[in-house]
Amino acid sequence: MAKTSKTKTVWFCSNCGADFPRWEGRCPSCGEWNTLVEERVAAKPSKTLAPEGNLRSEVKKISEIETSVQDRVPLPSKELNRVLGGGIVPGSLVLLGGEPGIGKSTLVLQNILSIKSRKVLYVSGEESATQLKLRADRIGRPGDTCYIVCETSLETIFDHIRQVQPGLLIVDSIQTIASDMLDSAAGSVSQVRECAVQLLKYAKTSGVPVILIGHITKEGSLAGPKVLEHIVDAVLQFEGDSQYMYRILRSIKNRFGSTSEIGIYEMCQRGLREVTNPSEMLMSANEEDLSGVAIGVTIDGVRPFMIEVQALVSSAAYGTPQRSVTGFDSKRMNMLLAVLEKRVGFKLIQKDVFLNIAGGLKVNDPALDLAVISAILSSNVDMAIPRGTCMTGEVGLSGEIRPVTRIEQRLREAQKLGMDTILLPKGNLKGIDLSGITIKTVEVAKVEEAFRHLFS
Repeated sequence: MAKTSKTKTVWFCSNCGADFPRWEGRCPSCGEWNTLVEERVAAKPSKTLAPEGNLRSEVKKISEIETSVQDRVPLPSKELNRVLGGGIVPGSLVLLGGEPGIGKSTLVLQNILSIKSRKVLYVSGEESATQLKLRADRIGRPGDTCYIVCETSLETIFDHIRQVQPGLLIVDSIQTIASDMLDSAAGSVSQVRECAVQLLKYAKTSGVPVILIGHITKEGSLAGPKVLEHIVDAVLQFEGDSQYMYRILRSIKNRFGSTSEIGIYEMCQRGLREVTNPSEMLMSANEEDLSGVAIGVTIDGVRPFMIEVQALVSSAAYGTPQRSVTGFDSKRMNMLLAVLEKRVGFKLIQKDVFLNIAGGLKVNDPALDLAVISAILSSNVDMAIPRGTCMTGEVGLSGEIRPVTRIEQRLREAQKLGMDTILLPKGNLKGIDLSGITIKTVEVAKVEEAFRHLFS
C-alpha cells in the first residue's frame, strides 16, 4: 500500500510571513493584530524546482571575490528605465504592483512586445491568450520574440522555461501561481512565498531577469506576506486614479538603483504614453485670470514639476461647513486653515472649502503649502493671482514660511516653463548657484508678506 504524504495545519501571518503552530490574536513576530491565517502544508519540505546541475556554494574571502560590471538590459520605455536605475539587471527579480485596472499588464506588455534582442516568455495566470492578443493588437506592436503561455502550475511553468529558454520572464500574477508540493490554495501566504523563492532561485542561477506582477490590498499595500517584498530585488508601485489619465510609476525598493526616481505615464487608447514634461500637462491653458488658482513648484523624488492648485471657498449652505480635498492631505489642509484664521485673521470657520490638485495626482510635498493657502485666499477674496507667478514653501504653525529642499531644481523648472516670478522662503537661496537663473525671486518670511505681494 502506497504511503500518503502527511499534512499539518500551520498558522501564517499575512503581514510578515512568520508561521506558528496555533492561532494567536497578535503576531509575536511583527506585532500586528488578527493577521494569522490557517493553511494546510506538507509535513516534509518541498523539493527544489530550480534547474538541475547547480554548483554547490563555497566559502571565499571577500578579497578573493571577483566583481564584474553587468550590463543592464534596457527596456523600450525611458520612464521605466529611469525608475529601475538604467534598465533591468540580469538575474534580478522585480515586483510590479498596483490597483486593478491601473495598467500594470499594459505597461509590461507594450515594453516586451518591442524587445527584439531576446526571447520573452509571458506567463499569464489571469487572462487567456486571446485576451492578450487583443491587447497586443490594440497597442500595435509586432511582438515577434514574445511567447505567451497561460498556466498556473509552477512545475509546468518551469517545463515551459526549459523548452523556450527565454531571456526575460514575466509572471502575471504571482498570486495566481501555485506549486503542487503544497496543499494550500493559490494566493495563500505559503504559496506566494514558495513560488517567489523558487523563481528567485531560477533568476539567480540562470541570470534571466524575472518580472512579477502582484495585486495590492484594499489598504493600498502589496498583497501577500511582507517577506515577498524582502525576497525581490526591486519593488515598483504603479499609482493613479482610474478616472484620470495620468499614472505614476514609483520605486519603493531598488537594490540596483535609487528609489527617488519616478516615471509618469498618460493612459491613451493605444496604451500608456510617456510624459516627458509633466509640468505642461498639469497646468491648464486657460488664458483668463481666475480666482482660486495657484501654481506650485513641487518635487516627487528628485523630479521637479509645476502643478496647479484649485480652491473654492463659499458660504456654508447647511450650517456645518464642508471640507473636501482631492489629491492633498485633508488633515494638513485643516492645519493650514487654522493658520490662516489664527495668524492672518481670515475667518473661514463658517465657509465651505474645496481643494483640488489638477490632473488627479496625489502630492505629499510640504513645499506645496504656500500654493494651497494662496489658492484658498484667492478664492475667498475673489482676486486672481498675477499671471506668471508661482510659489514654493512650507508653512509652519506660527505662520512662517520654512525653507524647502532642492530649491535650485525648482527655480530652473519654473524658469523653463516661462514663469516670471517665484515666491520662496527667505534665506532659502543661501549657497545656491544662481548662474543662468533669470526668473525674478521674491523671498518671504511670513504668510502676510506673501499675501501682500500677491494681492496688493
